[in-house]
Amino acid sequence: MKNLTYTLTAILLLLGTTQLLAQVDDATQKAWMEYMTPGAPHKKLAEMTGNWSTHMTAWHAPGTDPMKSEGTCTNSMLYGGRFLETAFKGDFMGEPFEGRGYMAYDNARKLFISTWFDNMGTGIMTLQGKFDPTGNTIVLAGEMVDPAVNKTCQVKEVYTIVGPNEHKMEMFRVDNGKEQKDMEIIFKRK
Repeated sequence: MKNLTYTLTAILLLLGTTQLLAQVDDATQKAWMEYMTPGAPHKKLAEMTGNWSTHMTAWHAPGTDPMKSEGTCTNSMLYGGRFLETAFKGDFMGEPFEGRGYMAYDNARKLFISTWFDNMGTGIMTLQGKFDPTGNTIVLAGEMVDPAVNKTCQVKEVYTIVGPNEHKMEMFRVDNGKEQKDMEIIFKRK
């Protein structure tokens, strides 16, 4: 009985929404269509879909020897080509590492927006930025928490589409306007 009530409620809401949309003016409909329709930025994200072998290099501090590791990554476009989902597996500092990220292009804000979370933390990193056609890159900036000092720090990520079978992600920590490269991941198509 409960499921029937939920189903009937959903149908009534859908019918009400349909009637409301029929009353929406043309300008509003056009704005919503532009907002919901994937375009060239979404095609740029789609260039990173597929199964990838990864080679990660990370630096604990400037001048230190890099840590290197291998992994795999699967990138898929979701919801009709609107969002890029990343599923990453590998190792980091001798421990199993898994992470998941989502990247979108928001047609209304004219920005790429990225989220990332993994098994090496309990937070979600959110970045946003723009496409730079001169370097075929998506440049994102935002904040993350540095648990060693328990405060937020500025970060920048640069995704470079090298070609159809390779792309690269570089991550920088930004301190007083100065960038320090913390990580680089090379993705090669399997």
